[in-house]
Amino acid sequence: MEALIPVINKLQDVFNTVGADIIQLPQIAVVGTQSSGKSSVLESLVGRDLLPRGTGIVTRRPLILQLVHVDPEDRRKTSEENDPSTWKNGRLYKGVEGEEWGKFLHTKNKIYTDFDEIRQEIETETERISGNNKGISDEPIHLKIFSPHVVNLTLVDLPGITKVPVGDQPKDIEIQIRELILKYISNPNCIILAVTAANTDMATSEALKVAREVDPDGRRTLAVVTKLDLMDAGTDAMDVLMGRVIPVKLGLIGVVNRSQLDINNKKSVADAIRDEHAFLQKKYPSLANRNGTKYLARTLNRLLMHHIRDCLPELKTRINVLAAQYQSLLSSYGEPVEDKSATLLQLITKFAAEYCNTIEGTAKYIETAELCGGARICYIFHETFGRTLESVDPLGGLTTIDVLTAIRNATGPRPALFVPEVSFELLVKRQVKRLEEPSLRCVELVHEEMQRIIQHCSNYSTQELLRFPKLHDAIVEVVTSLLRKRLPVTNEMVHNLVAIELAYINTKHPDFADACGVMNNNIEEQRRNRMRELPSAVPRDKGAGAGPQGDQEAGTGTWRGMLKKGEEGAQDDKSKPQSSLPASPQKGHAVNLLDVPVPVARKLSAREQRDCEVIERLIKSYFLIVRKNIQDSVPKAVMHFLVNHVKDSLQSELVGQLYKSGLLDDLLTESEDMAQRRNEAADMLKALQKASQVIAEIRETHLW
Repeated sequence: MEALIPVINKLQDVFNTVGADIIQLPQIAVVGTQSSGKSSVLESLVGRDLLPRGTGIVTRRPLILQLVHVDPEDRRKTSEENDPSTWKNGRLYKGVEGEEWGKFLHTKNKIYTDFDEIRQEIETETERISGNNKGISDEPIHLKIFSPHVVNLTLVDLPGITKVPVGDQPKDIEIQIRELILKYISNPNCIILAVTAANTDMATSEALKVAREVDPDGRRTLAVVTKLDLMDAGTDAMDVLMGRVIPVKLGLIGVVNRSQLDINNKKSVADAIRDEHAFLQKKYPSLANRNGTKYLARTLNRLLMHHIRDCLPELKTRINVLAAQYQSLLSSYGEPVEDKSATLLQLITKFAAEYCNTIEGTAKYIETAELCGGARICYIFHETFGRTLESVDPLGGLTTIDVLTAIRNATGPRPALFVPEVSFELLVKRQVKRLEEPSLRCVELVHEEMQRIIQHCSNYSTQELLRFPKLHDAIVEVVTSLLRKRLPVTNEMVHNLVAIELAYINTKHPDFADACGVMNNNIEEQRRNRMRELPSAVPRDKGAGAGPQGDQEAGTGTWRGMLKKGEEGAQDDKSKPQSSLPASPQKGHAVNLLDVPVPVARKLSAREQRDCEVIERLIKSYFLIVRKNIQDSVPKAVMHFLVNHVKDSLQSELVGQLYKSGLLDDLLTESEDMAQRRNEAADMLKALQKASQVIAEIRETHLW
C-alpha cells in the first residue's frame, strides 16, 4: 500500500488548498465462508498482527478498520489532537516512539501501541456483545490504526458465511449473516474481496455468489484464493488461477497465509510473505509474479488509483473555478500603491464621475431593487412633490364665514357696493402661502437622495475606495459639506419663488382674465334678475322717512334701527332665540358693539352668498395658476441650485480639499486587513496553481 502514500499525500495538499473533503477512497470488504482466511488476508494487507484468528467462527461482529496515514513529523501533533488527556498527566504516550498506534471507538481516547493488546480488546469486545458461545452481532467494532506506512483506507472484516447454527447461534444464522454482509457490500463505493479456499471447489464459492448479487458486472469484485499450500496432493490451482474455472473481471489472486501453527509460533507477517513468495516460485513459477499478498496489495493500489483518477476531473474543475474567484478578488483589492498622488487623483476623479453618472443614470452598476440617483430625484419631483401639490385644496382652511369676514373687514366702515379686491388678495395670499411647505420638503428630499448617492457610489462602484477608509471618509465629508452648503441657497430660492407669487397678485394673467370673464357674465345675469324684483321694495323705504317715531318703528332710518333689524333677522334665522345676548337692542339702551359676538352659523343673505361664491371662485382660479407655476419652477430651481451645482463643482471641490501633498500619506493608508487579505489571496492563487500541477502529475503517475 505504501506506493500510494505519496500520491495521496499530494492529493491531500490539494484538498487542503481547495477546502474540500478528503478524497473518499473505497472501502474494502472481505467476504467468504467461515474459516476461509478472510481475517488473515486483511492482516497481510495491513502488515500487522491485529485480528483474532483461529478455528471455527472467530469474527462474530463486523470490524471496521480505518487506516489513517500520519506523517512521522506530525506524530506529536496527532497525539495531541487525538488524546488531549495524554498531555494532562505530563506523559506523552508510547505511540510517538512506537510510530504506530490504534484506538477503538468504544474505549474513547485510550491509546493502544501493542498490537497484541488490540487483538485482545477485539476479542473482549466481541464477547461483551455477542457472548462467548459463538453468537454473532451486527453491531460493528470501530478500530483506527494510525501509521506512516498505510494509506487512508477503510477495511471491513465480516463474519464468515455459515449454514448450520452452532452454540448460541439462532436458527436463521445463515440469513442473518447474509443480510449483514449485503449491508456492507451493497455500497457502490466498496471493493469486494471474495475469499475462497483453494481446497474447496470454486464453483461452490459462496463469496462469489454473494458478490455477484450486488455487483453483477464484476466491476468491483476481486477474487482471492487462499490456502494454496493446503491442496490435496496431486492437485493444483492452475486452472482456477488462470481464470478458466470462473472468470473474474478484476482478476483472481492466489495467496498463502500463515497456518495456525505459524501463528502460535509468532511467525511475523514479513516472514510469511517471504515464504509465500518462495512457495509460489516453486509450485506456480509461471504465475508467481501475478499472485501472492504483494501482488494483491498492488492490484488494490491500482484499483484505488483508478478511483482517484476518476475523481480528478471534478477536482480540476473546482480548482479552476476557485482560481478564477481568487483572481477577481485579487483584482478588486488592487495593486499596492506606488505613485500616491496619481492614485489619489484617479480615485477622486473616478468617484466624482461615478457620482455624476448615478445622477445621469449612466452608472455601470444599475440598481434593480429600488430607484436611486437621478431616477429617484425625478420621482420626488413628479410623483412625491407633484402629487402633494395636487392634493392641496385651493380653499383648504377657508370657511365661508372667513371669506365673508374678510370681505366685510376690507370695506371698512362703508357698506360695499362691490366686492372689494383687497379681500381677494388677502385670501389668495393666505392660500398661496400654503405651497411653501411642500416646496421646501421637496428640497429636503432631493438633498437626502444626493446624500444617499454617496453611499451608493462607495458600495457598488468605487470598490478601491474601500481599500482606503480614510480617503473614503474624507470624500464623504467633502461631498456632505458641499451639499450642506447648497441647502440654504436652494431653500432661499424656493422660498423666494413663493414670495414672488405673494408679492404681486396679477389679476391680468391671461388664464385668470378668462376665468373672470366667465364669472362676470354670470354675475351680470344675476343682477338683471334682481333688478326685476326691486320696485316692490321701494315704497316701503320711502315711507320710512316720516319722523323719529316712524324711524324707530320702521327700523330702517338710524344705525340703531339698522342694527336692531339685523339682530331680529339673525334671531329669526337661528333655531332658538338668543336671550343671553349681553346688550340686546330690545332693552332700549346703547349697544356695546365689542360685546356682540360674531355670528358663527347664520344663514347668509343672497348677496353675501353671491359675494362669497365670487371670491371663492376667483381664489380657486388664481390658486391653480400659481400652483402650476410652483410645480414647474421648484424642480427647476432645485436642479439648478442644488443638483447641477453639486454635479459641476464636485470634482473641483474634491481636488481642492483633498489633493494636497500633506494629506497624501494619511489618505492613502490602507485598512489594516486589506494588505493582509491581498497577500492571502495571492498565496491562495499560488496554492491553486500548484494544486493544478499536482493533478496533472497524478494523472501521469503509474504505480509500476
